[in-house]
Amino acid sequence: MARGNTTQDLSTLQMALVGYEIQQQRIEEKIREIQAQLKGKTVSSSAAAKPKPAGVKRQLSAAARKRISAAQKRRWAEHRRKAAQAAKEA
Repeated sequence: MARGNTTQDLSTLQMALVGYEIQQQRIEEKIREIQAQLKGKTVSSSAAAKPKPAGVKRQLSAAARKRISAAQKRRWAEHRRKAAQAAKEA
């Protein structure tokens, strides 16, 4: 090793150590997940571990329901119109 670069070498080694520790944590988490699956348990990853409130439905306003209904009626009218034209041509 060169004698003038000891502080740079130490910081590089410290950064490498931090990186390897992070990788070690990830690997250990994967090992725990696999072991749990082998035991018949299901384990979700930490990102998907946030529970969602059960049974909470979103409420649509009356105006929104009306817009959705009108749009669906327009789509069906267009579909029926095209089907009628195809029947006339055939």
